[in-house]
Amino acid sequence: MSTSSRFAVAVHILTLLASSAEPLPSSLIAGSVGTNPALIRRLVGQLAEAGLVATTMGSTGGATLARPAASITLLEVFRVVETTALIALHQSAPNPACLVGREITGALRKVADRAQAAMDETLAGITIASMLADVERGSQRRKR
Repeated sequence: MSTSSRFAVAVHILTLLASSAEPLPSSLIAGSVGTNPALIRRLVGQLAEAGLVATTMGSTGGATLARPAASITLLEVFRVVETTALIALHQSAPNPACLVGREITGALRKVADRAQAAMDETLAGITIASMLADVERGSQRRKR
């Protein structure tokens, strides 16, 4: 089982765009993220389809935020780029003849629903603007 980094990369992209007044090309974004421009273009495409990013073509083109950073929550970003639930349940049905096998899915579903709700509430309260502010505070601390 592997964990996706799409959310982390998407937040990185949006925070970088929030820090710039000019459109940023995928090559510059990729250099900041430490990945290849093709991955950046795919994620920017998803973010653009969701109305979070605007793109322009040409030599001075690139990506910009389509909305103010203060109006983009991390929950929106998560829902755009992630396709799986926080906690996945069994891929195959457990044994219904077993006490645990018969009841575990319902018990796990309750836990998964509570965990998902807690994560959603947390992400809904954090914006790209607040992420940029955290990055800038970290930069200022590092300069001291």
